Amino acid sequence: MRFTRTSKALGIAAIVALAVTGCGGSGGGGGQAGADPNKVITAYSNEPQNPLLPANTNEVYGGRVVELLFEGLRAYGPDGKPVNALAESIETADSQNWTIKVKSGAKFTNGEAITAKTFVDSWNFAALSTNLQNNGFFFESIEGYADVSAVKETKGADGKTTSTPAPKAQTMSGLVAKDDSTLTVKLSQPEADWSLRLGYSAFYPLPSEALKDPKKFGENPVGNGPYKMAKETGAWVHDQSISLVKNPDYNGPRTPKNGGVTFKFYTDPGPAYTDLQGDNLDVTDVVPPNALKTYTTDFPDRNATKPSANNSTLNIPGYNPNFQGEAGKLRRQALSYAINREEITKVIYNGTRTPAKDFTAPVLDGYTDSIPGNEVLAFDPAKAKDLWAQAEKIKPYDNSKPLQIASNTDGGNKEWIEAVANGFKNNLGINAEIQPFAKFAEVLNLRKAQNLPGLTRAGWQGDYPSLYNFLGPVWATGASSNYEKYTNPEFDKLLKEGLAAKTPEEANAKFNKAQEILFQDLPGLPLWYRATPIVWSNNVVKAETGWNGGILYYNIEAK
Repeated sequence: MRFTRTSKALGIAAIVALAVTGCGGSGGGGGQAGADPNKVITAYSNEPQNPLLPANTNEVYGGRVVELLFEGLRAYGPDGKPVNALAESIETADSQNWTIKVKSGAKFTNGEAITAKTFVDSWNFAALSTNLQNNGFFFESIEGYADVSAVKETKGADGKTTSTPAPKAQTMSGLVAKDDSTLTVKLSQPEADWSLRLGYSAFYPLPSEALKDPKKFGENPVGNGPYKMAKETGAWVHDQSISLVKNPDYNGPRTPKNGGVTFKFYTDPGPAYTDLQGDNLDVTDVVPPNALKTYTTDFPDRNATKPSANNSTLNIPGYNPNFQGEAGKLRRQALSYAINREEITKVIYNGTRTPAKDFTAPVLDGYTDSIPGNEVLAFDPAKAKDLWAQAEKIKPYDNSKPLQIASNTDGGNKEWIEAVANGFKNNLGINAEIQPFAKFAEVLNLRKAQNLPGLTRAGWQGDYPSLYNFLGPVWATGASSNYEKYTNPEFDKLLKEGLAAKTPEEANAKFNKAQEILFQDLPGLPLWYRATPIVWSNNVVKAETGWNGGILYYNIEAK
């Protein structure tokens, strides 16, 4: 890794301290005896929500493909620490003005050169509001972002907010390509850990053809990562599979140990588990709930589990009349007290989940289980009933139909949602039920359109190892994954102050202070942290997950 800086040690200390702690895992290394470096492995997945554009992909099933097809200025090792990839160096003297040297000779698989201008064009494309890229919010720190991302918001009679792109500029003023190899970035304020984000997919470079016809490109993307689409057309068979093969020209930190990855799409983890037992599927990160007590014996020496930067929440749309105003605030608290997180994580998840104490994850630097207000995460039926009764005195609950909880069924969510629904019925006297969807993408589309009739399951897998990454993109006003449109100026202010902090300790203190606001408002209910169990077939030597629970597909060796 080469990370240079012309100021004192503050920037390096910030990067190191913000790197994830407590997550082991090996990186590259030589292949094991009997491994076939050219064999293609098959992996569990589901249909991506959108065409495969890095800046428009912010869900796990599309993300796992994009991360293998592309590479950015940095990459994250299995332990979450960043290493330079396409960046020769990243320098700053004041944490606000950054100079990035791009390695020479890098190309996309179509032969197009990757230069500093490539990054300028790609990032401006991602941030421009008329391009409707989900991950545009990740460029919020760059000077001029507010002008290119501007939207006009109108509220309808139903209380829902509609956003219409209204950019005041086409490019960010803080982003300049000085020459083919030199990129300068000016932030709107100093941020010591800004370069930590540069390994996330939103910052990946795009070839010129992607900017000309994004929709067409997204169906058959051309990247620069360790893998490429298996063939020019037909590699993505919608609702069935996506096939990738090793990129022979790749020369980065994630060298593949296999010949390719074929993602097979399932709408139920049960058949996938059966396929694994019959060696008809090679690896999965979704173990059915009914197998969580047996997977270690079903797959002896072919399983792994470790804590990761991963969490689950139950989100409450602010546009739902039952949860608005003072009565709504009391009901949010009542719902939280009515959930027996301890029992669900033990009985349904067999200890592969642990009850949440905050909105982030314990493996991150700065995590604390003592955020003021987090007592609302305790199971207290009496407290839940009392709060619900108080809300009823203010405004009666509309119990004309069951409270629906939207969820995809492919991820093994049915069992825990039924347990939560029973808790609501037994402790609050309201009927609740799952609103099932075969694809995770369908749930996201419903959330994005603000058409949820009730609640929704949600969660976050870290993009880069920082408390902020679990707060800003999810809960900040206008953030890319803030589908339920939560907004609180004080929360936003604390996040901004945290980003501008001079030390990691000061930054984390601000981020945790911001969490106090979340516990007051409860736009979502933290449920549990996830330790992702994975299992693999007899066709695989070994598999492992990285710092955020994602399988390191490039590191899988096949027999």
